[in-house]
Amino acid sequence: MLPAMPTAIRFHEHGGPDVLRIEQVTPGKPGAKEVQVRHTAIGVNYIDVYDRTGLYPVILPSGLGREAAGVITALGRGVRGFKVGERVAYVYPSPGAYSELRNVPAERLVKVPRGVSDEEAAALMLKGLTAHFLIRRTYRVARGETILVHAAAGGVGLILCQWAKALGAKVIGVVGSDAKAEIARRHGCWRVLISGRDELVAGVKALTRGAGVPVVYDAVGKDTFMDSLDCLRRLGMMVTFGNASGPPPAISPLELSKRGSLFLTRPTLFNYIASREELTAAAHELFAAVRARKVRVVIGQKYPLARAAEAHRDLEGRRTTGSTVLVP
Repeated sequence: MLPAMPTAIRFHEHGGPDVLRIEQVTPGKPGAKEVQVRHTAIGVNYIDVYDRTGLYPVILPSGLGREAAGVITALGRGVRGFKVGERVAYVYPSPGAYSELRNVPAERLVKVPRGVSDEEAAALMLKGLTAHFLIRRTYRVARGETILVHAAAGGVGLILCQWAKALGAKVIGVVGSDAKAEIARRHGCWRVLISGRDELVAGVKALTRGAGVPVVYDAVGKDTFMDSLDCLRRLGMMVTFGNASGPPPAISPLELSKRGSLFLTRPTLFNYIASREELTAAAHELFAAVRARKVRVVIGQKYPLARAAEAHRDLEGRRTTGSTVLVP
């Protein structure tokens, strides 16, 4: 009996979750300096929704997914430092992680250390490394600071809040429900505000004695952007890194000036891990934080790979907490 051909989730047109199809796809042998990985866990992220809907342009037909973990099954010519059977994980700019088998450039892989499961590693490569660059490089959070984190019960949010607390910061989290507020409190938040019920700016100013916060981490976008600016103290930094409610509005630079000479940045992970050295250094610090239990990876929900569309519906419907993982 011949082995079944590996499958992958692909889409041939932009649209809702219903455009996702499961298809038989074989990656072929790994090319020079590539490694073939059999996926054991795949991370689901909002960037996958952006790809699917066309907010981020991709060439169709296309695969989906940027992060995964698994086991090496084959090595291409010229690969050094890896061997068949090793556990590895990656985050990669080109979509295609929603698959059973994939060829990935060896320079984009990191080895998964003992004490970190495949599911944790799959959830960490995009979400965890995003949390890393946000609080360690974009704005280096310091002990004693009070910071504001939107979507605090989400995949990036839970990692970021725990890590910031471990660094000695106080975290004000913003979430969408009382149930999510309880999750956020258990994972690093000092105080939690409910979006749509609590007044954001007044709440933050009350908790900071009128000063505002030095940094806002905002993955929501359009619905929260202007209020987030108003939560900042003089010379504060607005970090907008997601568009869950849609892209933020265009603003005049004078809006930053009149609010106290604010800084505004729109960072992306791949600019922070562009070199092999940056990737491995960030992954080392991230895995160390997990192994030291400063950060606990919360896998809020798991779906079989074939049910990727359901995972997308739940993610867009804000019915998820923590990280979402697909299992081939």
